[in-house]
Amino acid sequence: MNFDLSEEQQMMRESFARFLDEESSMARVRAAWSTGFDAAMWKGLAELGAFSLRVPEAAGGLGLGLLDAAVLMEEVGRTLASGPVAETLVAARLLAAVAQPEARALLDKLLSGDAVVSIALHDIEQQPLQWVAGGAVADAVLARAQDQLLLLSLPAELRKAEENLAQTAIAELDLSRAPRRVLASGGEASRAFAQGLEEWKLLLAVALSGLSREALRLAAAYACERSAFGQLIGSYQGISHPLADLITDVDGGKLLALKTIRDIADAKAEAGAEVSLSIWWNTDTATRAVAQALHTFGGYGLTTEYDIHLYNLRAKAWPLVYGDPAHLLEEAGRRLFAGEQAELPEAGAVSIDFDLGEEAQALAHELHEFFNKTLTPELRAKAHYSFDGFDAGVHKKLAEARLLFPNWEVQYGGRKAPPYAMSAVAHVYEEQNWSSHAVSTTSMVGVMMQRFGSEQLKREVLSKVIAGEAICSLGYSEPSCGSDVFAAQTRATREADGSWRIDGSKMFTSGANIAEYVLMLTRTNPDVPKHKGLTMFIVPLKTPGVTIQPVYTFQDERTNITYYDGVKIPDAYRLGEVDGGVKVMASALELEHGGGFARAQKAMVLAAEKLCREVSWRGQPLIAQSFAQARLARATAHYFLSEVLGHRALWWGAQKKPNMGYGPMTKLFSSEKFLKDSADLLDLTAPHSLSKRVGAAGFLNQCYRHAQGSTIYGGTSEVHRSQIAERALNLPRTRA
Repeated sequence: MNFDLSEEQQMMRESFARFLDEESSMARVRAAWSTGFDAAMWKGLAELGAFSLRVPEAAGGLGLGLLDAAVLMEEVGRTLASGPVAETLVAARLLAAVAQPEARALLDKLLSGDAVVSIALHDIEQQPLQWVAGGAVADAVLARAQDQLLLLSLPAELRKAEENLAQTAIAELDLSRAPRRVLASGGEASRAFAQGLEEWKLLLAVALSGLSREALRLAAAYACERSAFGQLIGSYQGISHPLADLITDVDGGKLLALKTIRDIADAKAEAGAEVSLSIWWNTDTATRAVAQALHTFGGYGLTTEYDIHLYNLRAKAWPLVYGDPAHLLEEAGRRLFAGEQAELPEAGAVSIDFDLGEEAQALAHELHEFFNKTLTPELRAKAHYSFDGFDAGVHKKLAEARLLFPNWEVQYGGRKAPPYAMSAVAHVYEEQNWSSHAVSTTSMVGVMMQRFGSEQLKREVLSKVIAGEAICSLGYSEPSCGSDVFAAQTRATREADGSWRIDGSKMFTSGANIAEYVLMLTRTNPDVPKHKGLTMFIVPLKTPGVTIQPVYTFQDERTNITYYDGVKIPDAYRLGEVDGGVKVMASALELEHGGGFARAQKAMVLAAEKLCREVSWRGQPLIAQSFAQARLARATAHYFLSEVLGHRALWWGAQKKPNMGYGPMTKLFSSEKFLKDSADLLDLTAPHSLSKRVGAAGFLNQCYRHAQGSTIYGGTSEVHRSQIAERALNLPRTRA
């Protein structure tokens, strides 16, 4: 797995960034506003080799890949470069594929910046009158007419510039009147143009991602300067939380485009749909990002003095030359669920890699084999997504096979499996429909004992956990404080003999009814600031004074409220220093906050697709309807995005890079989309989805109820938004 650009690509990005910071500064963008085209910048880009990136070396180009072009386009978007860059990149590659002298002569002029060549996005036999990006300044347009690749010359009388939304060089052209030359014909010509169109979609998606990120950066910087009611406006959650949502969406959009490039290179079946989803998602995200960024500026954002309005207008203008973005989602739906095929461009070399690796695959295979051998029909019938699916016998067998905690050190019964392998393990649990709640929670508590526990605790408790003879639950939340763990009131009082007495209660102690131990957050000093007087303990739940009372949720699962009345535990069961619980808890929350719900989202979409194939709408299968395909495609996009955000968080942590809030991004995005899509897919398949009968309908029904808690446990969405705002956008602290 790798999310870093190659050294050469990093140098190229820096080179383009330096050039465009100067030659496409906001002053230059404003200066080119009347025409939407900056000829000097265009010439400079050509001299840097920008337009030759995707042209084969044999034709005078650099012969680089899609990822290299994406590096350029991100900078083009960030700086609002004035000219049809994406279209010209595609046109250059198409011209290079043609042997005709006229095409080669035009290519030479294009590469030197002496000619602007754009593309017509729709077949001109079907749509001779159409809008063309850069059409007001282009010397020529490449177009498709059925199976012909045409070169259309644009004399001055055909290029009619007019006022438009963002003052780009867009123009509505009657291409039937343009002088034409057939460059190629037949299946190869048609395929080449179709591949070019898919490349254009990807390049524009990345440009919109760069534009969106810069708009949010401008908004965040302003929010760190502007005060209202005596506070920087960035400290208000009404400002910071929407920006946190959007930077997560923007990051996801860029990562999805990169995954698409990787999947094209690997010839993955879903790559064609991912192209459509990438441009659809980045178009939608850009619209929302620039609107919220402008809103952050308030009334000033409406004035032409502030640059944010330039981003607002370009975000809408660039993609709408293609038409309604909803068509792209429908296209993704057809590609995913109706068998439509896409002609995809050659990707070239791709350094970005989302693969978990051979070690992860081997461990996943071994675990699959274990479950296939161990899970009888009776056990599979017992399965549940919560602690209710726990089976002590299976848990014990996992420990014996050293598959219970594979990431632990060998001395603790593990295999020292890397994070990538553990991600593969989590996929296996989802695919086998076997609950991992007891395993994941116990693993987290076990790691705390390894890091902070006494030798006595390790000997008496950790040994049982390693052997698969004990599981653990979490005792953070209390009836009165919820996610504000620093407000915990459960007391731990030191006794004369050095032991501790615990009194209080904990809410949502899931698994306490079957667990042997609970990781307990207590208050040990009420006379200091609340975050300084906390201490963590391991509390045996069979100790006298512990009462466990069931609390049932409408998600068909049991949680608990637990009471502690004079519960005595030895000092050896303390984790970390007295009053040093924040350090221990921070380590625990770091482990808990990185998770997401991509696997649950994927299972939900697969169930919804199955149900859409089983039920009818007006005499046809529901899956045959374009609206059903589009809604399934949207939910698919969300789980793709959750997955790539999760992979980045996984890689970032494995590389020991600074905490940029990538774990909270994964949890926030995946839980919010799981909640939204579970409701939408329940609607789509209604009334069948109301049933709890075994099968796809019952599973969708369960997903809707399951998703309700996903934005709450493991840290609420509001907590994660604050973390993202502070870490990813450098906004002021928004939590007391």
